[in-house]
Amino acid sequence: MERARFDKAGIFAFGDARSAVTYSVEVLIVTALYGSLAASAHLLPAINPAATPLWPPTGVALALMLLRGYRVWPAILVGAVAPYLMTDRSLLEFVAAGIGTLLAALAGTWLIGRWSNGRQTFATPSGVAKFASISLAPTAMISSFTALAGFIFVSEPSFPDSVAAGLTWWLADAAATLVIAPVIVLLAMMPLRVSPRWDLLESIAVIALAGLIGIVAYSPLIGSDLISDELNVPLPHRGLLGFLVLLPLIWTSLRGNRCTAATAALIFTGMAVWGFAFGNDPFPKTDPNAALLSLLVLTISVSAPPLALAAAIATRQTTEAHLLSVQDQLNGQLERNALALDSIRRHFQTLIEGVVDYAIFALDREGHVTSWNSTAQKIIGYTSEEIIGKHFGIFYRPDERRAGSPTHALETATERGKYDVEGWRIRKNGTPFFITGSVSSSHDDAGNLIGFISILRDATERRDAEEKLVQAREQLAMSQKMEAIGKLTGGIAHDFNNLLMIIGGSAQIFTRLLDPKLPKAIEAIQTAAKRGESLTRQLLTFSRHQHLSPTVVDLNASIKNMRTMIESSLRGNIVYNENVGEGVASVKVDLAELELAIVNIAVNARDAMPSGGTFTLSVHAVTANQETGGDRRAKAFFAIALSDTGTGIPPNLLSKMFDPFFTTKEVGKGTGLGLSQVYGFAHQAGGTVTADSKVGQGTTITIYLPSCADEQITSKELAAARARSRQPQRQTVLIVDDSPEVADVTSSLFEHLGYDTIYRDSAEAALKLLEAGTKIDLVFSDIVMPGTIDGVGLAREVRSRYPGLPIALTTGYSDAAKAAPPSLKILRKPFDTEALRDFIHDLAPPRPTRSSGTPMASSTTEAVRRN
Repeated sequence: MERARFDKAGIFAFGDARSAVTYSVEVLIVTALYGSLAASAHLLPAINPAATPLWPPTGVALALMLLRGYRVWPAILVGAVAPYLMTDRSLLEFVAAGIGTLLAALAGTWLIGRWSNGRQTFATPSGVAKFASISLAPTAMISSFTALAGFIFVSEPSFPDSVAAGLTWWLADAAATLVIAPVIVLLAMMPLRVSPRWDLLESIAVIALAGLIGIVAYSPLIGSDLISDELNVPLPHRGLLGFLVLLPLIWTSLRGNRCTAATAALIFTGMAVWGFAFGNDPFPKTDPNAALLSLLVLTISVSAPPLALAAAIATRQTTEAHLLSVQDQLNGQLERNALALDSIRRHFQTLIEGVVDYAIFALDREGHVTSWNSTAQKIIGYTSEEIIGKHFGIFYRPDERRAGSPTHALETATERGKYDVEGWRIRKNGTPFFITGSVSSSHDDAGNLIGFISILRDATERRDAEEKLVQAREQLAMSQKMEAIGKLTGGIAHDFNNLLMIIGGSAQIFTRLLDPKLPKAIEAIQTAAKRGESLTRQLLTFSRHQHLSPTVVDLNASIKNMRTMIESSLRGNIVYNENVGEGVASVKVDLAELELAIVNIAVNARDAMPSGGTFTLSVHAVTANQETGGDRRAKAFFAIALSDTGTGIPPNLLSKMFDPFFTTKEVGKGTGLGLSQVYGFAHQAGGTVTADSKVGQGTTITIYLPSCADEQITSKELAAARARSRQPQRQTVLIVDDSPEVADVTSSLFEHLGYDTIYRDSAEAALKLLEAGTKIDLVFSDIVMPGTIDGVGLAREVRSRYPGLPIALTTGYSDAAKAAPPSLKILRKPFDTEALRDFIHDLAPPRPTRSSGTPMASSTTEAVRRN
């Protein structure tokens, strides 16, 4: 900045009139000041006619030009020549001295501005050293040798005298410049502000002490004639006390006070010059050259080194102050950044805490958790204090950790920027949960990896829902398949049961009428009918279209009563174990269907153990969840577990074992409907059935039946009494069926039990018969019949018109039976004499006497009686 200023400063810098006036005033002041110093310098005692111990004008000229620029050169020139008017010295000599001083100031100013930062040269130790070097050469040399040239031209001294004078003037100019110029520049640049009181007092004390030391050591005020004889000995060496000036100079230098150090050195040098003028020790008049050299050395010693030290300390203080200021700024910036970061962190935390469905947490470059939101705590179970600082591999299964899955996730996220994750993880309590989400890498502005952000979502419920959807679809497909089989079964069951009814009933008639020599043929017919009935029942049960007659029974007692039947279904090389409790286990089932289901399972177990084994039946109570109208409730069940030690079923066939017509047996050894009947019976009874099998270890089939502890068990004694009861007199049964062949067989079975029968082929004809007053004790009608009224409709009409007349229905299969009220008894086709007898006794007892209000059968020919 100073160099630019000096380069651009014109020698004559006039702007407007005001600037010209200002410049003129400035020149006059500088001229007066400089002229006064030049004149005072000539008043000092001289070693030779043109010499002084110090030449202040050179230092003043350099200082003024450093402060005001090149523009003050006229004032310096005029001030240098002005003393000529007050002395009798040669004009040429003064002109040479003035020109030399001006040229020295110009050269020194240019070099300092070019090389040492202009007026700021005293700010650093290197600047002080550069200033001292420039002051010695070329500033002092130009000034002294130019003045010497004028002196030689005027006085024509000898060569030795010229050399001595030049050397003396050069040192005088250098010493004066080193002492005077720093004081003027530093005082002029001192800021116009009130210094602290203690600093001001300290500066005054240092300057006063330096002056006092100079007075004591060099001033003519103290001499031997003023001291008593006792103290006269050390006075010839009192100049040595001048070294004490180092104490205040070093003190103020260490305080970094450059202006005080320079001023104190100037005051002390002034005292030395005063003593030099009077020839006091150590400046004896007997050796002027030695005295002058001592003065110059003393001057340079007390001016340059303390100033350099003060500049170093000031630089250090300035640097420290600047560093402190920068530190304060940085601390302020850090505080602001910390506040901003804290605000951002709070906003970010608020944001991630507001995300209630996603676990969001940050990882460092090694995979350790650094932040944790509340949703992560809710999903995974760890609190922030528990998880922060731990490796996120803790969420992985042990086998995944051994395989390096966490490391692979971080490496992939680093390479690709993002890694999508989906799989099972482990909660704090050890339970697995299914997650979906991602791990993304995070980088700073320079692209360096700083960590990872993991966003996870608990997808366990979604996965369960998807699995349930798959299961529901499979169940729907199974249900549709079962519905198709049920429709097929229902379509043929009615007619097929009618055929079986005819075959079975005719076989029973043959037993009574034919020659006893044909028992094998009759037995074959009955066996075929029984097998056809069983096959039809299995189809109907599996498709859940079989009409059941459930009663509340003691499951434990009923299974114990089946022991003989179960053992007969097994072979002799199979051990039957039974684990049935003694308590009452009440269930509501069709006991015949339960027996058939257990026998079917026992038969399958027997075929699975060709070399023998163990068949185990156990009953135990369980509690299971069951969907009821969208509400999931726990219900009590009894589980009938039937286990064998057979060959087992392969896993790929286990899901098909309840399918109809599916069998692993050889051709001709199984219909594939045994377990289908078990499946249909269990679900129709309100329960279910499961299968568990391992190849080579055996199979376990478990039937779950709902408990009916609050219902009363059917009395066996009552059933036995009904079985033994017989009516002493013959009664009349009205048989209504659209098939004459079936009606003939039914009539034969009733007549074998001691009843008279009347047949009608439709419900309309039966109602007409009753309206005619024919005496009827029981109406027994098929459900499916042509016409506008079926068997259920006939039952409604009979109960409405003849409340005391019992009516029963029969069918092989019909959806119309579903419309029948629970109080209406239905007998499944085909049936035999024993089944018909038990069914009749379950009805209300027939009337023992005839009532006048009851329709009577006429003896006309339209009443067809079967005998």
